[in-house]
Amino acid sequence: MPPLAGYRVIDLSTGIAGAYCTKLLADGGAEVVKVEPPQGDPLRRWSASGADIAAGADGALFTFLASSKHSVVADPTDGSDADFVDGLLAGADAVVWSRGSDVAEHQRFSPADMHGRHPRLTVTAITPFGLTGPWRDRAATEFTLQAWSGGIVGLGRGAADRAPVYVGGQVGEYLAGAYAAAATLAAQHRGGALIDLSMLETQILGLTYYPVTFHEMLGRPWRDARRLTVPGIAQAANGLVDIGCGTAQQWFDLCAMTGHEEWIDEDSSLSITQQANEKAEELYAWVRSQAVDDIRDLATAFRIPNAPVANGANITELDHFRERGSFTTDPRDGFDRPGPPYRTSPPLLSPPRPAPRLGEHTEAHRRNCIPGDQERGLTTGNGPRKREVPPVPAQLPFEGMRVLDMTTFWAGPSCTHMLALLGAEVIHVESTRHPDGTRLIAGIPATEPQWWERSPIFSGLNTNKKGLTLDLQSERGRALLDRLIPTCDVIVENFTPRVLDQIGLDFAKVQSLRPDAIMVRMPGFGLDGPWRDNPAFAYVIEAAAGISWLTGYPDRNPNEPYSVGDPNAGIHALNGLLLAIEHRRRTGEGVLVEAAMVDAALNVAAEQVIEYSAYGAVLQRAGNRGPTAAPQNLYRTSGIDEFGREDCWVAVAVASDEQWASLVDALGRPEWATAPELATITGRRVQHDLIDDRLGEWTAQRTADDVVETLWAAGVPVAKVMQPHRQTELPQLTARGFFEDVGHPVNDPTPHSALPFRLSPGPQRFHRHPAPLLGQHNDELLTELGLSAAEIAELEADDVIGHAPPSHRPRKVTR
Repeated sequence: MPPLAGYRVIDLSTGIAGAYCTKLLADGGAEVVKVEPPQGDPLRRWSASGADIAAGADGALFTFLASSKHSVVADPTDGSDADFVDGLLAGADAVVWSRGSDVAEHQRFSPADMHGRHPRLTVTAITPFGLTGPWRDRAATEFTLQAWSGGIVGLGRGAADRAPVYVGGQVGEYLAGAYAAAATLAAQHRGGALIDLSMLETQILGLTYYPVTFHEMLGRPWRDARRLTVPGIAQAANGLVDIGCGTAQQWFDLCAMTGHEEWIDEDSSLSITQQANEKAEELYAWVRSQAVDDIRDLATAFRIPNAPVANGANITELDHFRERGSFTTDPRDGFDRPGPPYRTSPPLLSPPRPAPRLGEHTEAHRRNCIPGDQERGLTTGNGPRKREVPPVPAQLPFEGMRVLDMTTFWAGPSCTHMLALLGAEVIHVESTRHPDGTRLIAGIPATEPQWWERSPIFSGLNTNKKGLTLDLQSERGRALLDRLIPTCDVIVENFTPRVLDQIGLDFAKVQSLRPDAIMVRMPGFGLDGPWRDNPAFAYVIEAAAGISWLTGYPDRNPNEPYSVGDPNAGIHALNGLLLAIEHRRRTGEGVLVEAAMVDAALNVAAEQVIEYSAYGAVLQRAGNRGPTAAPQNLYRTSGIDEFGREDCWVAVAVASDEQWASLVDALGRPEWATAPELATITGRRVQHDLIDDRLGEWTAQRTADDVVETLWAAGVPVAKVMQPHRQTELPQLTARGFFEDVGHPVNDPTPHSALPFRLSPGPQRFHRHPAPLLGQHNDELLTELGLSAAEIAELEADDVIGHAPPSHRPRKVTR
């Protein structure tokens, strides 16, 4: 039995976010009933490449997202149909809702009304800005939300001689869907909840790197200019390759790999990014002289992150994905599609069943639905179903759960952070020799007191956690870990597999210590396959999965998003963990969850391989243009930015012919804009260059605030391209309390981003404790294991535990 067998979800959403949320639930065994208006979900007719969808057929992306679901048709203008939908809700456990269909926007099916009528129902609402706040009804698209989030400029993506570029491929939609699924599962035992998810807030967490906390704590932004990562994605002799330097050691090793040991300067005042940019031409020349496979073999030997640059046409042929069986065949229409974003042992996920035709299950559900009965609804062969009334829940979903957090950097800690914010006791394990990598990337000089406690990134990812140091290279450190594991419900780690191999900690070992433990492993490329032990940072994951391919300008190499690969992995790992928790609740069994970063990335980039397999189309990057709106672009406005540059922009995305008419009116109906051929999206795509020129002339005479005020009031999706550290200036985030001030023993109180959804009922605040100091809870946790004060002191004297890193030793080039 899959973990969500018997769990029933009504899908009142349209578009990718809600569809992906309910797909993840269906993969876990939930019965998902998609309610559509008579004309069907618009996604049925969608193709990013513009492929012709025959009458009565469905677009391949819809088919992928709708696998294993039921489809019923209801016309909300018909009172009996509205009663039918309400009957479905009465017999369900959860409903996923977004605007966009006549059913969802019927007055009886607003989130608040559904939750009021069915208080035991979990209602998950997905909207651009949230259900509350001054922007709750404002127009938005994936593109304009990226601009508002700061994600377009947040990590310095793009080149200074052009407009910045957004992350291609609708990744924000998938992020919102993954967060919505996790929130729905987290709330399922609370006895009903209203979950109000903001896509703006999910983009802030997925596309920016705690910029507000960084700026407030250190007095400077993470990056203040656009510059390419070097080498990054570069042209080799026979194709593109991605080579990254995420740490100083990787830069030193890159110097050695390219035959330039003389570039290594451990005392340089420049960051490794600045040093790499200074040597860009020499590095690019070296890459051009080598074949892709030779570069990758050499980089792997030097432990330098690397990956091929995948797209829809080549990704299924990459050896690692072939060996791991990363792609499967759609059970209905036969195209290639990614497998699930996580794997489990024992197997918990349901094999995908064919997607439904429009209204395929309407009559069956009409026969089995009893409208108006709050306790009865959909029936099975055993008769009407009576919902279990759960016990009175704790305020926080994960209270009483203990998590051993053996993670570092961004991906792993972002998974365990959500557990900590929602009530779990999370023990973050580091060592003094190898503390969490985010402690080391703030640029604080080692001469500063307690410099390792002053990282905004570590603080942003680790509030509410406890801190324990253990030297796992020592026998005594491993022995203490063996004593700690039986006290923990969940163990999460995100090292390359060889690291845990070296200390002998696999799932069999964990089960020998605690048979019902759940272990979540988050390797970059998985636990097997030829890339198994390759170092994995966000940028190489994004390149290998195809996300980078769609980001950037068509006449230049792709840009690394340099962001989404990590938090996307974290939220998908959490979804896999929540299924494992439900399985253990039902069976008492422990579970291994393999949540490879690249598997999660393949799922949010699914459209590329699907479009190529189904239609023979290779999706291409197009700067700031995109498949869902025309015009869509960034336009320069008047004014000087905070760094003294003429670099102020607005994002505009016209997603419908009605919005175009509104834009034309807002511009004062200039003659060029009233041309009949521009009244349709097809005509506007043909004339996109003309529109860009004319609209750019109009925006150049106005400030960004003026443009937003004029166009947004007319209902046109528009946004300022925000510097990410200015997120606190957005009134919508203030109204929703997205940022919470967090005090700290070493640092001044600073704003910290919270979760991207609000739960009703509560909590009203997520951050309860600051991120732990290094080894802050050693005494508490080791005393709990039965150690005496003298034994703890001896462990510290022998550097098995500690509260500060050792003095810095000269870095050595490794081969």
